[in-house]
Order: sequence, then structure tokens, then C-alpha cells
Amino acid sequence: MLRTLRRVADRRRQAGGDYGWLFNPYTGDELVSIDCETTGLDPRSAELVSIGAVKVRGDRVLTSDSLDLRLQRPASLTGDSICIHGLRGVDLDGGECVRDALVKLIDFVGTRPLLGWRIDFDLTIINRHLRLLLGFDLPNSVIDVEQRYARDLRRSHPVIEAYLGFDKVAEALQVPIMGRHTALGDAVTTALMYVRLQQKSVRPAG
Repeated sequence: MLRTLRRVADRRRQAGGDYGWLFNPYTGDELVSIDCETTGLDPRSAELVSIGAVKVRGDRVLTSDSLDLRLQRPASLTGDSICIHGLRGVDLDGGECVRDALVKLIDFVGTRPLLGWRIDFDLTIINRHLRLLLGFDLPNSVIDVEQRYARDLRRSHPVIEAYLGFDKVAEALQVPIMGRHTALGDAVTTALMYVRLQQKSVRPAG
């Protein structure tokens, strides 16, 4: 409900602005799978390290039509800081500023629906920066692949309690894991999971 109310308010504020088009309904047949790598697991304070996105059309993951953005070192990190995914401070040098990266993400995604694994985490971090820099949250409709898997599993195996781990679900769906713990790799794997969910009944993970 809160997200819906915020989207209505944002649409009204952005109606005559540069990003008013972003609030138009989507009429195509593509989705975009997104993933973020971050400096922590608390979406209220974690900083963006990289953003990956790939388009999906029907049963095809369009790896040739993807986005792989590495961001500048967050101001909160020193040169010797170690990030949760084993990144060194030097690994964050030479990236793009957050504003430029988010503008590229918006241009790539457009009004397409978004896919993600536990996508609320990624959107909370993206929207925290986006609202500060551009004044709105991403208004796109979303599909959480973890929730979709759990829903489908309950329908086909109602007495089984699933372990919803990323790697285990990929294995259950017979999907290859592409570049685990890289933003683009996880976005591609998530997209492949979604395509497989569209094609077949699910098996329990774990």
C-alpha cells in the first residue's frame, strides 16, 4: 500500500519533468532482471558496489542486452576497508558515481517490469539513493523470484517446507549459476530461474 501511494505521489510530481515517461504503463513483452552487490546486508545503510541487469523476452535471457555497472568507492569506506563479499578498497576505484549509474539503469530498464531474487533488498537500496538524487522511487512493477518459487512449490508440494536458498533453488530448477556474487552473474541466474519457472513445475530445493 505504501509503495502504491508513493508511486501515485511521485507520478504527480514528475508529470512535467524529465522522468515523467517512467510512470507510463508498459506495453511490451520484456522484463529486466536486476541484482546489486553492496557493502552490507542492512538496506538502510548498505552502499552500492555494483549493479547488474539483463533483459528477458519470453523464454530467452538476452545476455547480449545487459548492463554491468561498477560504482565508485563509497565515501564511508577507507582504502583498507574489506567489504562483505571480499572486495578490497582498490576494487572500488575507477567506478561510476551513483547518480550516473542510476541514470543508466533507468534508461536501460525503462518501464519494463523488474525481476529479482529477494528484490525488495535491492530496490530499498536503489530507491534510497534515487529519491535523494532524483526525487522518486522506481515505479516499475516487480516479481520476486524467491516468492514465485515458494508459491509454485506450495501449489505442487503443499506438505513440503522448502529451503529457499539461491544456490539450492537454482539446483532444483536445473539452472547453471553464472558468476555467483557478481551483480550481472546473479541477475542472469535469477532470469534463468524465472524462465524455468515459466516452463515447468517446481521441485523442492535442498
